[in-house]
Amino acid sequence: MHTVRHSRTWILALAACAGLAACGDTFGEQALLGAGTGAAGAVVLDADPGTGALLGAAANVAYCKQYPSRCT
Repeated sequence: MHTVRHSRTWILALAACAGLAACGDTFGEQALLGAGTGAAGAVVLDADPGTGALLGAAANVAYCKQYPSRCT
């Protein structure tokens, strides 16, 4: 059972990293990708996925507004 949880944690961590690599072209895409990454990160950290999604969406949109040349 411990091996399954450990594997799940690594899969979710890799998904979170993949989400961080994708900014999105529009505001909606940026918010959606950030929310997915934040929720996945929260699950990995055993935190609230809703809060993670909210923070991830806000962080990704803010990052893409601050550094638009890096979000292509």
